[in-house]
Amino acid sequence: MKHYVGDRTIDGVKVTVDGAPLDPGTDVVEFTKNGFEWSYEGPEPRQLALALLVDHLGDSDKAKASVEPFMQAVVANFGNEWEMTSADIDEALAALGKAIA
Repeated sequence: MKHYVGDRTIDGVKVTVDGAPLDPGTDVVEFTKNGFEWSYEGPEPRQLALALLVDHLGDSDKAKASVEPFMQAVVANFGNEWEMTSADIDEALAALGKAIA
C-alpha cells in the first residue's frame, strides 16, 4: 500500500509517495507550471489531484476522468499537512462514484 504525504515547509510545498518525490504528471496534462498546492480549488491543486490519481491508478485516462471531482472533494480540503494511503484514495473514489452516479 502506498503512502502519500504533503507538507508545507520553509522551502515550499513537498509531496512524496513512499518517501520519494511524487511525479507531477505533467506528461499527462500540465495544468500549471507552478507545482503542487492544496486547500483550495485551482490549477495547482488540480495538478496534485492528477499526480495522485496517475500514481495510484496507473491509468492516465482514468485519472483524467476523475481529476476534477477528486480535486474538489479531497485535495481542496487538505490541511497544511496531510497524509493518504492507497486505501484512502480508493475510498474517496468510491464515494465520488456513488455521488456522481
